[in-house]
Amino acid sequence: MMPSRTRVFDDLHRRTASMLDGFYAALPPYQRLPQSLVETDFARGTKLNVDLFFEYLRRGEEPTEEDTRELVELAMDRLRDGTPLPEVLERYRLGAAFIWERLRATASPPERELLLDASLVLLKYVTLVTSRIATAATQRVHDPRWELLERRRGIADALLTGRDPVEWANDPVIPVSDAFLVAVFRLCGTRGGPASALRHRVEAIPGVFLRLDAGGWTALIPLQTGDDGSATLSGLTARLPAQEPAEPPPYWVGVGAARSKDAIPTMYAEARVLAELGRCLLRRDILCRRQDLQFEYTVAVSDAARPGLASVLAPLDAQPMLAETLEVFVDSGFNQLATARQLNVHRNTVTYRLSRVHELTGLDPHRPADAMTLSAARLARRLESAGFAP
Repeated sequence: MMPSRTRVFDDLHRRTASMLDGFYAALPPYQRLPQSLVETDFARGTKLNVDLFFEYLRRGEEPTEEDTRELVELAMDRLRDGTPLPEVLERYRLGAAFIWERLRATASPPERELLLDASLVLLKYVTLVTSRIATAATQRVHDPRWELLERRRGIADALLTGRDPVEWANDPVIPVSDAFLVAVFRLCGTRGGPASALRHRVEAIPGVFLRLDAGGWTALIPLQTGDDGSATLSGLTARLPAQEPAEPPPYWVGVGAARSKDAIPTMYAEARVLAELGRCLLRRDILCRRQDLQFEYTVAVSDAARPGLASVLAPLDAQPMLAETLEVFVDSGFNQLATARQLNVHRNTVTYRLSRVHELTGLDPHRPADAMTLSAARLARRLESAGFAP
């Protein structure tokens, strides 16, 4: 005997909620966004949608405008980030189709009959929500503040790509500085809370231009006359959320000063590399500056050489003990005694293992030139395995 419709819908509701973990990785629109943003803001919106839809199924009453208010605001945030309205609306269609097909695939024959009946309700629900989003977007277009935001995004795009924003050059409402601190944020999971909260802190900096990209945020912060970037960087640091000392950073910031508009694209490329280094190497320090990462930066920008460097250590793949010994040896400043203490082995054991590294790789860890190559190979391998992509 088939359970009541309410019980079936309750069960389908629970199963749908359990499917959301793998939802984002399977849809291209979400793959182009910072994972932290997806895992927080988008996860909240998806849960709201699922809950509202099943409530609609149970009660048979359309969600009120107040019920969908938060969903509409989340969509407005995406438009504010520069996502085109058609793409925002398309995510609803793709998401509904993806979850619906997965739900049907796990449903029993009686459940599929109910799902077939409910498909019309799903169509009505998606149409209702997307219509309210489109209406809100249309109203925002006529808001002077929204127009100002669009213009600021246009200026940011022009500066980052090396185009002089001539049409706004003499705009008293949006002054454009001659020099900027370029700060590229690379986000990492949900440890620091919603990505939008971080954005709002940075966005509050007077005169800042902010853009969303595939890895996080890029901020152009005006430099005052005579500031080499130090004062502005201190101001930025003061605005960032406090971090727990025992926790790994939830994001990293690659920074550099562009002393002219023409220098912005070059500094932007450098800051992206620095932020990615922070992410890939899991640095304890959130701020990533060129002067602190000279060696790492050199290896990172050697695109042609990096894969070859990474392969230098391939002979150690079948010898994890040797690989670990080399890691500790490099981290200890090439000190055999310190390596032995950390590994809790005799110094002669370290000597033997390092000689085996020499035999297998052809590089002697005790020779400065070879040691440098091994260090670069170790770094290149870490970057390759972490998906380094500035």
